[in-house]
Amino acid sequence: MSADEHLDPIPDSFILQPPVFHPVSRLNTETGQLNSKLHVVPYVTTIFGGLYAGKMVMLQGVVPLHARRRTSPKLRNTPTRFQVDFQCGCCLHPRPDIAFHFNPRFYTVKPHVICNTLQGGLWQKEVRWPGVTLQKGASFLILFLFENEEVKVSVNGQHFLHFCYQLPLSRVDTLGIYGDILVKAVGFLNINPFVEGRREYPVGYPFLLYSPRLEVPCSRTLPQGLRPGQVIVVRGLVLQEPKDFTLSLRNGTTHVPVTLRASFTDRTLAWVSSWGRKKLISAPFLFYPQRFFEVLLLCQEGGLKLALNGQGLGATSLNQKALEQLRELRITGSVHLYCVHY
Repeated sequence: MSADEHLDPIPDSFILQPPVFHPVSRLNTETGQLNSKLHVVPYVTTIFGGLYAGKMVMLQGVVPLHARRRTSPKLRNTPTRFQVDFQCGCCLHPRPDIAFHFNPRFYTVKPHVICNTLQGGLWQKEVRWPGVTLQKGASFLILFLFENEEVKVSVNGQHFLHFCYQLPLSRVDTLGIYGDILVKAVGFLNINPFVEGRREYPVGYPFLLYSPRLEVPCSRTLPQGLRPGQVIVVRGLVLQEPKDFTLSLRNGTTHVPVTLRASFTDRTLAWVSSWGRKKLISAPFLFYPQRFFEVLLLCQEGGLKLALNGQGLGATSLNQKALEQLRELRITGSVHLYCVHY
């Protein structure tokens, strides 16, 4: 791509944000000492495209067994609290408004979560949620699912609370994490594109379970083929001067029944049959140089449905017997890969 070539604008809903791995780590949980080789809380980052209904933020981490020493003997070496703030800006003075303040507290007999909104430097009426399942020394996975008027929060796969924010969601553009917490990963997702008209927690989006940068070409074995309900997730970054991107599903022989191909030369996306026939996908071409992408393939009875960057783009037909015979997933092209899951 030449320096003067025009780059088509992309709607905010198509702007993907890469996951961040181990962005903050406060202490060595065995020694209680600060690890100078790792970044230290607080951790603040921009939310690409801001928040909007259907946006999700996933936080994976550990509540440490030990924390920095406190002035009070009763709190010494005890994790007291951490907080996740969805902020309207990142300035220090004056303090930015906070649409949603999520604050687990562990220093009481009964651990709980405080939710609140900060507006004009003043905290609004707080809401207390008892029974939080976060435990000292244990890993956790928290999902924040934003809707038009409220946010839903699940902890370790179970719905925990909902909170109605008092500030416009469109003002939120910053995520801040503070306090006694070891953060393993932070990720940003959209709702399940295969479920129309619903807002729900995602199923089968384990972006936190892989190591950054996979080798390309990338091949994965599908021991039992594909079955209805299974989702193939591919996330990556398009290179600066891309040529093509290909995702192929192969059976036990050299036969390739399904190929999804993106051509950067003529900016087309197409299904390609094993006989070389090409069926163009009528949709905006959303692969852009030096931008992140997410491809989802949902297996269902009768074929595969495709979504790109959270938007459903159509389907290709394939009978159940053929789906079960697909035994290899292969990805090639001008991309860096960060996630391949099935």
